[in-house]
Amino acid sequence: MTDMPANLPKGSALPEVVIEYRDVRKQYGDFTALAGVNLEVRRGQVVCLIGPSGSGKSTLLRCTNGLETMTSGEVYFDGMPLSKDPRKTRLIRQRMGMVFQNFELFPHKTALGNIMMGPMTVLGLSEEKARARAEALLAKVGLSEKAGNYPANLSGGQQQRVAIARALAMEPEVMLFDEPTSALDPETIGEVLNVMKRLADDGMTMVVVTHEMTFARRVADHVVVFANGQIVEQGPPQQIFDAPETARTRDFLSHLGWDG
Repeated sequence: MTDMPANLPKGSALPEVVIEYRDVRKQYGDFTALAGVNLEVRRGQVVCLIGPSGSGKSTLLRCTNGLETMTSGEVYFDGMPLSKDPRKTRLIRQRMGMVFQNFELFPHKTALGNIMMGPMTVLGLSEEKARARAEALLAKVGLSEKAGNYPANLSGGQQQRVAIARALAMEPEVMLFDEPTSALDPETIGEVLNVMKRLADDGMTMVVVTHEMTFARRVADHVVVFANGQIVEQGPPQQIFDAPETARTRDFLSHLGWDG
């Protein structure tokens, strides 16, 4: 596998396809989590991955930045295959922000401190610059007044918004979301989805594993339906939700009570 440079040469044009999955397969013993996935994510797109639990969506997302090792296949980022070198993989993760189901904030640091940590320790920003960036991002996610709060004193929705701001603090090219609202109370889901919607409106490239069908229908540019480790259908949200072409997609949406 060709090593991927940490950064493209200055002045080089960024490819339109940011992430490409080529025949990605993942096996856990006798269980096939991914059975040959081929997919492209273009710059500025919001791609939502939907489908039943256990269908391979989160596994594919974790293969994107090397958190899971593929059994076979390739993931290309900005036109270059991901490296098997752990050091280079860590550099790639700096360019892909990831937000998990559980917020994974540092409990001993304030909201502001959680956001400042990456830019200071990884990017080498001064405390002053990291603080200014963190304060701007807290404002962006609507939590300026919570800068001094520790995670234990924040609601689930607020913690997830801090987690989004923390990922954005690394100034990633791509944001990966792994069911970011699944651990939230119903009343706090909307505040997180609203932040994600604003990111999409700003042109952020996003790959989102979600069970929030209304969000996928309204915000996604491209929807991908998974079942049994494979893509069973993909296309614009209008096609997937209003006129699905496969029985498997129709069955999945009907079980959710989706009526458009």
